[in-house]
Amino acid sequence: MKPNNLAHVDSASIKSISSEDISTAAAADWHGKGCCSAEAKNPAFKRGRQIQLMQMIILPFIPILALILQTSIEMIDIVSYRMEATEIESQVTMATDLGKVVTKLQLERSDVAFYIYTNGGMLRRNLTKGFQETDRALENMSSWPDLTIATLNDGKVTWLNMSEFRAELTEFRDNISSDNGETSRVRDVLHWYTTVNGALLEHLTNQIKDANKSGVWRYLLSFKNMLKSIESLDISAMYGIIYYGRGVLRPEPYVNYIQHDIVGKELLNGSLNYIPKLKATYKELTRIMKGYGKLKQWGSTIRMNVKKQPDISTATEYYEAMAAYIDELRKLQDRIRWIIREEVQKVLDTADRMETFGIGILIVVLIVSPIIIILVRNAVATIQMYAVNLAQKAKELKREKRKSDSLLFQMLPPTVATQLKQAQTVPAEYYSAVTIFFSDIVGFTEIAAVCTPMEVVSFLNSIYRMFDERIELYDVYKIETIGDSYMVASGLPVKNGVPCVCGLFHVTGNKHVSEIATMALDLLEASGYLNIPHKSNEPVEIRVGIHTGPVVAGIVGTKMPRYCLFGDTVNTASRMESTGEALKIHISTEMNDELAKIGGFQTELRGMIDVKGKGLMKTFWLTGKDETIPNHHGEVAWYADMQPVYPKIV
Repeated sequence: MKPNNLAHVDSASIKSISSEDISTAAAADWHGKGCCSAEAKNPAFKRGRQIQLMQMIILPFIPILALILQTSIEMIDIVSYRMEATEIESQVTMATDLGKVVTKLQLERSDVAFYIYTNGGMLRRNLTKGFQETDRALENMSSWPDLTIATLNDGKVTWLNMSEFRAELTEFRDNISSDNGETSRVRDVLHWYTTVNGALLEHLTNQIKDANKSGVWRYLLSFKNMLKSIESLDISAMYGIIYYGRGVLRPEPYVNYIQHDIVGKELLNGSLNYIPKLKATYKELTRIMKGYGKLKQWGSTIRMNVKKQPDISTATEYYEAMAAYIDELRKLQDRIRWIIREEVQKVLDTADRMETFGIGILIVVLIVSPIIIILVRNAVATIQMYAVNLAQKAKELKREKRKSDSLLFQMLPPTVATQLKQAQTVPAEYYSAVTIFFSDIVGFTEIAAVCTPMEVVSFLNSIYRMFDERIELYDVYKIETIGDSYMVASGLPVKNGVPCVCGLFHVTGNKHVSEIATMALDLLEASGYLNIPHKSNEPVEIRVGIHTGPVVAGIVGTKMPRYCLFGDTVNTASRMESTGEALKIHISTEMNDELAKIGGFQTELRGMIDVKGKGLMKTFWLTGKDETIPNHHGEVAWYADMQPVYPKIV
């Protein structure tokens, strides 16, 4: 990698603050602002320690104060939530009581209408008993909303309170008679009860809108929809009785039947959708309910409205079936009512827990705050006792850390070394395009045989030093050296493809190919400056092999971890080097193709050669580059003392 990159990683990884930095800053302040300013900032002085102690005490007090303020605000919110929960409870109680009144009025409407229609027949239950149940439901109401009711005849609007409504209801019951105008009386009954129930349900809807800050609103809407569904289905049942009793429905009653039947079913579906677990209960209800299938057939017949002979027995049977079905729906309504009570209780319990928890937190904060301040004061005083000693140790540690990091970054890529230090493990990575360079010294075995060990080491060190400093000028990474073999790669560990625009298409460049090719030509030229030991007239000859392709790279080993490359690309590059010739750069067909795409490089066809483990391969020689290779001699240090000095062995 390039030197500036290494310096950047090194500085980022070992950056720390020591007493040396503080002392330097203090010295600058001493000269710039005087003695008092330096003493105030330097913990080595008593005044500086006092100021720092004050700062360290104030520092934790700020978040403690913020925590107290935050807890107080949360307590206000909790109290507000508790009040809202209590208000929701009262609203739910009001809605539940209102729902009971609507249910009783619905039952009373059915009994009264059937009573009139059957000329005084008592079906299912006694009217007086039904009236008493409605009155008890009214007495249980904690409050009564003002209702706006339009009368049937004159269209006037009457405002009713509880007493006025009870008086109006009593008068209406007293006027019930089975004589004179049966159909008209049934219509009056339907209108009066329907209008009252509509006003009550409208008020119930408004109550639910006010309780929309909790999860209870969903169940309240289901409860309201169930009430309205029963209301519409009960009204449609009245028109169904008329159909079977009269044999046909006139246009207006028929339209009313269709309207209430459809609305009732849609509201029922909406109620079940708000509480999905009730869907299974409803399906089971319709499955086991006696006469549900026949009830659906009767409904289809009424919707067709084909004129037929009046049949009182069928009308009665239809009424009983619809009444039984609506009773089952009321059971579901009661189930929803219990669910609402449970949810409200959960809201209240949550509010109680939040309130208790908030008070506990506030108490703990008030108790712990002074303890924390005292502990911080003691801790700071203790730390200051060891300030000078720690400063010296930090300075030494920083120096040693720089040495160890520098050594580590020479053994491993800086990015990989940093990741290894932080995560302990570095996963292997696949690189789709990497160019690998191999070189060795021609006749090194013979050279080593006639040289002393010191001469061999000095000779290799001079070559590797020259190579190492030359490759710093390129975007490459040195993998390793084994004996006289030298391995370099480009394209990893940091991918260096260069984006470029080619026509209308955006493609990825192949910078690693040109970097390795240029570096190989440079090293081949530079190796001529070195001579073989004891043969000062014979320059060193190297053999180079290059190949490009995919590889897998990763850290291998834990005792002495190494950054290694694996894959056929590595083997092929090594074979290019071993089958090459002295002072030549042997490249594969893939490398030649990439150089042809880049342009500016000169290659020659070598021909087909037998490569161990690969068979016959078509290879090339890299002979040069169109433009002159830049002269970097003045940029590196090796040129001045590149020739090794061999000690005289006695």
